[in-house]
Amino acid sequence: MMPEVPAAEDSLRHWLAWLGIQLAAHCDAPEQEARWLLEEILDSGTELWSHPQAPLGETRRSHLLALLARRMSGEPLPYCLGHWSFMDLDLRVDPHVLIPRPDTETLVRWALAHLPEKGSVLDLGTGSGAIILALAQARPDLDYWAVDRCEDALAVARHNGAVLGLSVHWCAGDWCQALPAGQRFSLVLSNPPYLATDDPHLAELDAEPISALVAGETGLESYQAILAGLPAHLEPQTRIAFEHGHEQGPALRQLLRAHGWEGVETHRDLAGRERVSSAVWSTLYA
Repeated sequence: MMPEVPAAEDSLRHWLAWLGIQLAAHCDAPEQEARWLLEEILDSGTELWSHPQAPLGETRRSHLLALLARRMSGEPLPYCLGHWSFMDLDLRVDPHVLIPRPDTETLVRWALAHLPEKGSVLDLGTGSGAIILALAQARPDLDYWAVDRCEDALAVARHNGAVLGLSVHWCAGDWCQALPAGQRFSLVLSNPPYLATDDPHLAELDAEPISALVAGETGLESYQAILAGLPAHLEPQTRIAFEHGHEQGPALRQLLRAHGWEGVETHRDLAGRERVSSAVWSTLYA
C-alpha cells in the first residue's frame, strides 16, 4: 500500500527526504536508495544537487511513485532501476538475469591476472554478461565467447555488449553443447547455478531467476556438466576458474582433480570466504 503523498512542497530536496522516510522499513540504506530512485527519473544526474529546490513535477512524480511502489513491494532495487554497476560497468539487468554482486569481482580479478597474451576466453552461464564484458573492457584484443541457455538472459547480455561497444560471440544453449565444434579456449570462467534445491538462502532470492540459482539436489550439478563437456574445447594449458558457494571449495577441488585438472587452488573473497577455485588443464589429457 502506497504511503500518503506529500502535498506541501514539490522540491527535489523535499522528495528526497520523504523517500528516505518511506524506505526506512524496507531496506538497510534508505537515504542512499532514495537518492538512486530520485536520480533515476531526473533529466540529469547532477540536477538533485545543482537545483535541489527545483520542482519534481507531475510526470516525474508519477514515475517516481511507480518505482517506489515496486521497491516497497519487495522488488530488488537493481530491477526497479533497470541497471546496476559492476566493475565500473553500468549494466542493464532485469528479472531474467542475476543481479551482479561484489562476490563475483573475485572471479573477475583472478581472470584479469590470468588473461592469455592471445587466444579465446569463454564465460559459461553469462547472464547479464558482467564477467565477460568486464574482461573485454580491460583487454579488447582477445577473442571472447559467452554461453547462456536462457534466450531472454542472452538478449540482456547482447544489449549490454552493444551499448558498451564490446565484441563477444554470444551463444545460446546448454553449456558446452552451444559451442562450435573445434573451438578451443585458453581461459574458461563460470559463475553457474550452485545452490542445492533445499538451500535456505533461496527464500531471500525469490525475485531472481531460479534457473540461474539452483543446480540440483547437491548444488554441484552445473560444475559436473561443464567439466564433462569441456575437454574437446581446451588447449593444452587452459586455465579454468569457477565461482562457488563458500562451503563448496573442498568439493570443487575434488571435482577438478577428478576431471584431469592440475594446480588446483581456491581463492577467498574480500570477506575471507572461499569463493573461487581455479586450475590448469593437464597436458596428459590434451
